[in-house]
Amino acid sequence: MTTVIGGVVVILPISLFIFLVRVVVRFTSQLVRPLIGLLQLKTDTNQWIVDLISFVIVVGLFFLIGLIVRTEFGKRLFQFIEENWLSRLPFYSTLRDTVQQFAGNGKTPFQQVVLVDPFASGILMTGFVAEELTPDLYSIFVPTGPNPTNGFIFHVPLEKIQFVDVKPEDAMRTIIGVGTGSSILFPSIAKKKVLKEQ
Repeated sequence: MTTVIGGVVVILPISLFIFLVRVVVRFTSQLVRPLIGLLQLKTDTNQWIVDLISFVIVVGLFFLIGLIVRTEFGKRLFQFIEENWLSRLPFYSTLRDTVQQFAGNGKTPFQQVVLVDPFASGILMTGFVAEELTPDLYSIFVPTGPNPTNGFIFHVPLEKIQFVDVKPEDAMRTIIGVGTGSSILFPSIAKKKVLKEQ
């Protein structure tokens, strides 16, 4: 089931992007078609010309918008438009965050593995950073084994979190394995284990 969800997460942003581009290109082709008629070209037999011109116009428009948004004036203008109009549209925030994550500009959750002590008891739990609320406060998801789709959400101060340099998929294997292989979360333990084997 998690594999299916993972596939949907990858395909959904791509599908949304392709759908939006097709809508914009079709709309542009409706505007371009009369101009092709003025050039006395048959739109029925030269439909590919209309589509090509429309696609070039759309790409050029995206490029121009990208250039404008990179300027200080463009950033302020887009922020004003977003706050006053775009944010009121249904699903806009969801689509924006999805596209930003797909483009690599957003902060993808569950990519940072942590060891967390939410109750200050000295017992460490394997978790993933869901969101950085403030520089000193994090939302941490602690999955339960062997089913990592269940778990607990803790809002933990920074001083109770240990950031671990381990790939999320490797940490997830320890959870599915009900703790088996957890030595990778503790580099000093892993080093001692290697020395004993030698």
